[in-house]
Amino acid sequence: MGLLSFIFLLVICLLQGSNTSLVRLNDNGYEGIIFAIDPRVPEDEKIIEQIKDMVTTASIYLFEATEKRFFFKNVSILIPNNWKENPLYKRPKHESYKHADVLVAPPTLPGRDEPYTRQFTACEEKGEYIHFTPDFVLGKKEKEYGPSDRLFVHEWAHLRWGVFDEYNEDAPFYSAKSKKIEATRCSTGITGLNRVHKCQGNSCTTRGCRIDSKTKLYEKDCQFFPDKDQTEKASIMFMQGINSVVEFCNKENHNREAPSIQNKLCNFRSTWEVISNSEDFKNTTSLVAPPPPPVFSLLKIRERIVCLVLDKSGSMNGFNRLNRMNQAAKHFLLQTIENGSWVGMVHFDSTAYIKSNLIQIISSKERNNLLESLPTTANGGTSICAGIKSVIGEIYPQIDGSEIVLLTDGEDNTAKNCIGEVKQSGAIIHLIALGPSADQAVIEMSTITGGNHFFASDEAQNNGLIDAFGALASGNTDLSQQPLQLESKGLILNSNTWMNGTVIIDSTVGKDTFFLITWTIQEPIISLWDPNGIPMRNFTVDTVSKMAYLRIPGTAKVGVWTYSLQAKANSETLTMTVNSQAANSSVPPITVNAKMNKDTNSFPSPMIVYAEVLQGYVPILGANVTAFIESNNGKIEVLELLDNGAGADSFKNDGVYSRYFISYSENGRYNLKVRAQGGVNVAARYLRHPLNRASYIPGWVVDGKIEGNPPRAEIDEDTQTPLESFTRTASGGAFVISNVSTLPLPDLYPPSQITDLEATPVGDEINLTWTAPGDNFDVGKVQQYIIRISDNILDLRDNFDNALQVNTTDLLPNEANSKETFAFKPGNISEENATHIFIAIQSVDKSNLTSKLSNIAQVALFIPQTESDPDESHPNSGISVSSLVFLV
Repeated sequence: MGLLSFIFLLVICLLQGSNTSLVRLNDNGYEGIIFAIDPRVPEDEKIIEQIKDMVTTASIYLFEATEKRFFFKNVSILIPNNWKENPLYKRPKHESYKHADVLVAPPTLPGRDEPYTRQFTACEEKGEYIHFTPDFVLGKKEKEYGPSDRLFVHEWAHLRWGVFDEYNEDAPFYSAKSKKIEATRCSTGITGLNRVHKCQGNSCTTRGCRIDSKTKLYEKDCQFFPDKDQTEKASIMFMQGINSVVEFCNKENHNREAPSIQNKLCNFRSTWEVISNSEDFKNTTSLVAPPPPPVFSLLKIRERIVCLVLDKSGSMNGFNRLNRMNQAAKHFLLQTIENGSWVGMVHFDSTAYIKSNLIQIISSKERNNLLESLPTTANGGTSICAGIKSVIGEIYPQIDGSEIVLLTDGEDNTAKNCIGEVKQSGAIIHLIALGPSADQAVIEMSTITGGNHFFASDEAQNNGLIDAFGALASGNTDLSQQPLQLESKGLILNSNTWMNGTVIIDSTVGKDTFFLITWTIQEPIISLWDPNGIPMRNFTVDTVSKMAYLRIPGTAKVGVWTYSLQAKANSETLTMTVNSQAANSSVPPITVNAKMNKDTNSFPSPMIVYAEVLQGYVPILGANVTAFIESNNGKIEVLELLDNGAGADSFKNDGVYSRYFISYSENGRYNLKVRAQGGVNVAARYLRHPLNRASYIPGWVVDGKIEGNPPRAEIDEDTQTPLESFTRTASGGAFVISNVSTLPLPDLYPPSQITDLEATPVGDEINLTWTAPGDNFDVGKVQQYIIRISDNILDLRDNFDNALQVNTTDLLPNEANSKETFAFKPGNISEENATHIFIAIQSVDKSNLTSKLSNIAQVALFIPQTESDPDESHPNSGISVSSLVFLV
């Protein structure tokens, strides 16, 4: 592989950011797409055939919809380990569940087969994954969602280009300029009827929609039924199931009036404008010839093969590094690595030493043998390539998909020399960088092979090394078999002082529970009590590695476990780590995943921390979620993450907690760790449908009559089921910051954009509510708000400074993330025949930096007319026309 093409590939991989997809665009074709079949899906080869058919047809639809620009070139289908063997199934290389673009997995809740894309970042940013259920892939849901190939293109647009839906289940209708109530859709050229259609058994009734006296829009049960025969071509992001729909809405036919999610999040731009602005679009031109059909690879997950490549160079003697590495590696070998896996070990300084060829872990016997192979002394130079080459060349008979866990603390300017070899080998490199000088070139190895990158500082009380090794459980097994971290804590203490705490074991975990305690000088006095107050006595003490551990047999008791550790030396560092697994394979455990929005960043550009708290695929609301961001020298920044739909958080109540991070203290690596806690009856499972779910077709209008589809399986929409208490911690890996200035700097950060402005008419006033931004994004307090109104949405968006300003002298801003309210009288809107008032806010901080313009709220100035319904007369509800009509 030539150096230039290698650098180009590297750039593409580095541009991927923190989304873990391995998809590349090459000559107009998408390569490296991964469909992963979840291990819980019962074996059925038809699923594989249906995926092939769906993607093959979808490729042509995508090609035509994007003006002959994009198609699907090659796709890997990951088949679970528990399906039976087939000579056609190959071994995966870098493909894994972590990198899946499409998951074929059981529904979020039984009976809820809606396809959706997990998307929690801003407009134009890639989504996480698409979730299809087996029944959907097998074609059993075509009536409700339309052809699966078209729906895949709809979801692909979410995933790849960061566009959003042009319908909105929370606002299915709106008051249009025409003074009629219209269905939220794009384009308005799509025809149909708004009706209430109810069925019991085989008898159905249809009637016109009534106006709700509160919202002045159609009642809750009213639905839009599209005509079966249409000529309108747009839009795929509204209802791709309509036969004539083959395009995205563009600048010309985009419906800016509709309260769609696309309008709100992409600032009233059409989906095609967003797609045309993507890197994909800028790097391609239209093709003349039709594309070749996609090529499929069938890959079966195999037993895991892992080799630990451990640095024992002279610098590992400093800062207690060698012993800390051994503590963390022992925890990995005792607790994290799964039974059935194959494990080997290499030590390196300036040369490599193979300490253990691959052995399969069947019982504790093999685990203990590997513990004996850890390094006991540190000396010599650092040759990372020697360590890696000994694995690739000698230990691994079959390299594809094998993993190398590389731990190093040193700089090695020759490390870049074996990057090409690593890329070609098919191995996956996970890097654990220890201390501030660990080599940067190896980050490239982990990036291009799809591995993880962790950083642990020399501050042992932050527990970074044990966290990093603990995060290396296999992502390819069923979630119920993966170890989850419940606690990770440390303190520096003086003699006879205590580290006291509690660990909550909730009912979703408790199997294979493991307590680990480490110290640096002298063994502490350890006390641990179960929820009934019974003391736990049988800790295994390893005096050489200065650690003690206890495995709870069977399932640990649910409730609060209490520990007390008494230090026996001055300046003693103690840590406590607790792991457990799902108690029951049919009840998904509560999990936390953490990540930054990018892997590398240049000062002063802000970053965003995301933490996803879920049970299975169901979001958990109301948790206390805290991020700990540790810099190269061990300084920790603590951030409270919020799921409030404001500031850095795109969607309220989606179980993703977010916050801006701008407190850069130095250049180099930073490490992210997140803790989530739920108190009794405070946290809740949110059973509402996923946000970006596919639009459900309630039925079709054929010759003026409605042909209904089976009703959607709904759960009472806002059902929140309270949870018991729980705690989880998770490592979000490392990221690298450059260009941090050491000089004092002016204020660089404006207030964050207001994204949840809402307007409600009350009498002759308009009431506004929004979440307060801060002086620096979402921290502190802004100086003032500028509120302006207009009767033209685009004028307000594009010429905000010239719009009519509302007097806000009495409006004193509150602290960031509090609720703001303000009421005003709209006064004279210039246009005689204005139908709506549009309102937007800009915030200004004390340095006179202004935020981006808020989302635009609107209020209708008329009583909408209903469509005439041959079946029913509508008595006028007697509302005075001067009162304002509410529309978010």
